[in-house]
Amino acid sequence: MQQIAIFASGAGSNARQIIRHFRNHPTVRISLIVCNKPGAGVLQIAEDEKIPTLMLEKDPFFRGDGYVGSLRKAGIDFIVLAGFLWKIPDTLIKAYPGKIVNIHPALLPKYGGKGMYGAHVHESVIAAGEKESGITIHFVDEYYDHGQPIFQSAVSIEPTDTPETLAAKIHLLEHKYYPVVIEEILNKPNKG
Repeated sequence: MQQIAIFASGAGSNARQIIRHFRNHPTVRISLIVCNKPGAGVLQIAEDEKIPTLMLEKDPFFRGDGYVGSLRKAGIDFIVLAGFLWKIPDTLIKAYPGKIVNIHPALLPKYGGKGMYGAHVHESVIAAGEKESGITIHFVDEYYDHGQPIFQSAVSIEPTDTPETLAAKIHLLEHKYYPVVIEEILNKPNKG
């Protein structure tokens, strides 16, 4: 059984979709929800789904072992970032090489990097007059939104679109593709 930890900082809509996708999976279990924000909606999802949680504190995450010990103790094999806003420390990347994935709400390499998350991305895309945007699922490396891309899907941007309507389109792509792409990665014989 492959055990996944989902790292999330917010409401948890992607986490919820991933949990649903793997709920009765024969070889994959969502074993831990990792969060850095007390009161985040994802914590209620974890409670409702009876999934254990791990609350991160900044100092041990960035200056300690990156919670590698806690993740190993929980038997975690793979990490999924689903709206997690902290940069992943090198200690954690080295402990899980090729086993940490992220989803970004734009077509990387455009509109990625520090500070480019959520509404900031959609506002920038609209302001630049782009004709399309989308999602990028990628492996995590030591730089923001830089790791090897795994999957992209695009949507058209209409002249009437606002950051909010674009966000809604992007959420549909995230919910449709992220769980499926995670499963494909986990099913590859030589991942990592």
